[in-house]
Amino acid sequence: MNIHLSLPAVALGVLEADATEVSLVNEPLAHEMDAICDEKRRAFTLESLADSAPIRAVREMFRRWGLDPSKYRPSSEALLRRVIQGKGLYRVSNVVDIGNIGSIETGWPFGCYDRSNLHPPIAFRHGAQGEMYEGIGKRIWHLEGRPVLADSQGPFGSPISDSTRSMVTQASRDILVVIYAPASADDASITSVLERLGSRLSRFAAATATRALICR
Repeated sequence: MNIHLSLPAVALGVLEADATEVSLVNEPLAHEMDAICDEKRRAFTLESLADSAPIRAVREMFRRWGLDPSKYRPSSEALLRRVIQGKGLYRVSNVVDIGNIGSIETGWPFGCYDRSNLHPPIAFRHGAQGEMYEGIGKRIWHLEGRPVLADSQGPFGSPISDSTRSMVTQASRDILVVIYAPASADDASITSVLERLGSRLSRFAAATATRALICR
């Protein structure tokens, strides 16, 4: 699924997964999640995290979009801060947890979406005046001037917080994952991340097929 880019400084890694089995508990995945969280907690303090290359690159990407990353924290940085503080990752579902693992591994925001609720064409752009959506957790997000993924029905996702319209539930089968990588990341690095993501969706969510591309 191609995504039209209207914002600078970003490369999107895009992966579609078919016939996934969304579950709330997956013990092998939980063990992998715990191991990666332990690794990140040992590797960083809050101070050293702020100085790490991936976090600085994502923050600069936000600034290029006209957004203050200290006020609107990238989702990847928010997850890593939780981990470093010993709070761990939220346990949501196997598919969302796989996205969150990838996000803390790379420092890049990931978004996981139910493709059945999306209506192409899809663009990554600034939100327009009056646009808003109900974010996961019931908060209403006013989107004017903020980076959003939008389909023919309007915005549904963001590297800050996603909408309830497109969220993955236990009824979801066909999944779209979008990785918001800084444009400085080379294609080989993004491809490696997409391959690891596809492998996890196959192993832990029984995805029968995955398709990936990079949008610049």
